[in-house]
Amino acid sequence: MPAHTGYLPPWIRSHQRTPSGSRDFKEATKRDALARLEVELERLLAGVPENKQPHVEKEFRGFKNLFNRFLAEQGPSVTWEKIDKLPEGAVIDYSTLKTPTTDNIHHMLDKLVVVKLNGGLGTSMGCKGPKSIIQVRNELTFLDLTVQQIEHLNKTYKCNVPLVLMNSFNTDDDTQKVIRKYKGLKLDIHTFNQSCHPRINRESLLPIAHSPDVHSDIEAWYPPGHGDFYESFYNSGLLQKFIKEGRTYCFISNIDNLGATVDLNILYLLLNPEQKAQSEFVMEVTDKTRADVKGGTLIQYEDKLRLLEIAQVPKEHVDDFKSVSQFKFFNTNNLWAKLDAIQRVVEQGSLNMEIIVNNKVLADGVNVIQLETAVGAAMKCFEGGIGVNVPRSRFLPVKKTSDLLLVMSNLYSLSHGSLVMSPQRMFPSTPLVKLGDNHFAKVKEFLNRFATIPDLIELDHLTVSGDVTFGRGVTLKGTVIIIANHGDRIDIPSGALLENKIVSGNLRILDH
Repeated sequence: MPAHTGYLPPWIRSHQRTPSGSRDFKEATKRDALARLEVELERLLAGVPENKQPHVEKEFRGFKNLFNRFLAEQGPSVTWEKIDKLPEGAVIDYSTLKTPTTDNIHHMLDKLVVVKLNGGLGTSMGCKGPKSIIQVRNELTFLDLTVQQIEHLNKTYKCNVPLVLMNSFNTDDDTQKVIRKYKGLKLDIHTFNQSCHPRINRESLLPIAHSPDVHSDIEAWYPPGHGDFYESFYNSGLLQKFIKEGRTYCFISNIDNLGATVDLNILYLLLNPEQKAQSEFVMEVTDKTRADVKGGTLIQYEDKLRLLEIAQVPKEHVDDFKSVSQFKFFNTNNLWAKLDAIQRVVEQGSLNMEIIVNNKVLADGVNVIQLETAVGAAMKCFEGGIGVNVPRSRFLPVKKTSDLLLVMSNLYSLSHGSLVMSPQRMFPSTPLVKLGDNHFAKVKEFLNRFATIPDLIELDHLTVSGDVTFGRGVTLKGTVIIIANHGDRIDIPSGALLENKIVSGNLRILDH
């Protein structure tokens, strides 16, 4: 197989029609790649302890299926001209949903399972261990807040909604240690691990792992994205357990989305549909703003609603995809799925989610690819999928320290683990905050730069760049831009009020 430095082998990502001779060559090359991969996986499996072999074999089978589909894919997975306008009723406005009566809520919640996607590490924010154990507010972590929310729900409505955490091999050990502290609470916590797949060398398309012992060679393995949820949930046995208990729906969301609380109106819509059949899948979407142009969106395609991610868009249509007028909504990754439908699609093998090819360069300079899928991409595999256009408050992810600044500030108060926007804020949108990567990207450094978190109630936009620190009791209003030039340092004094100000490198404070 030819080595193309820095590129995927050309037969994988080719969009042109090819003469039949070269097509035969491609087919033979693909068969060869698959056969060689199978030999390598067999070698790795042989080194796995006997009691763990059936489990690893299942994971490898899932990986082989992904790899096979990856070889078969020809360029973008959507034909742009086939995208139809969203049909009437495809996306329901949240404000039209009915609120259930209190006597009904207890029975509804007995049908629900809450799933949090907990496979991510806090490395992008400079933290070790699972992202879910970063402290976000009042010394409480993402996991603490989630547990508080569900415990409050169970106490208030005298029910027993279980919390399920999908961990990865990166986060499982640390998460298990943390959840011991919740032992005394009225809450059943279950965990399972998503699959562990081998990273593939970009040139040879073979696994780079020398041994099946993941922890001795952690760089060689990866968790394959949250689209792996369905099969891993099924393989864990938890799906079947909950169906036996008479539960019918699960609510799935990212653990770092602090807006993703259990919504009783959406659950009521699912359990008491006005149309005849129950929807097997609901995606919560919200109005797209300029900050969300890269987020996945809902489209109608081949008579089904499906998720369209930017990675699937042909290059010449990326600007169309980013247009707020053409695609009004984006996916919050808050999803509701019917449990028996998950069982059906897994058993039928009909989960053909689009493959995301994630290119990485390892510390030793080796180019690898990770084959991943997104949990929302399964929408097209279910029947009667709908979108619900929810308020922006249900989408409050903490991906960067700029998000952390917002959730730690007086924009929000905390109520039983849920963040509530301050009634003093005149409009429901959050300020746009940009903090310079060099000085603010890591949580520890970020915290050291604020004596206390500023008052942000009337802030629209904040940009901070360079070596800047904030004293106690600072108030920021309107648009505030603070830029310390290289070698300069700006200290905003305690008690300062900055309203529509530009603060530049020599500490002059100008009206904006």
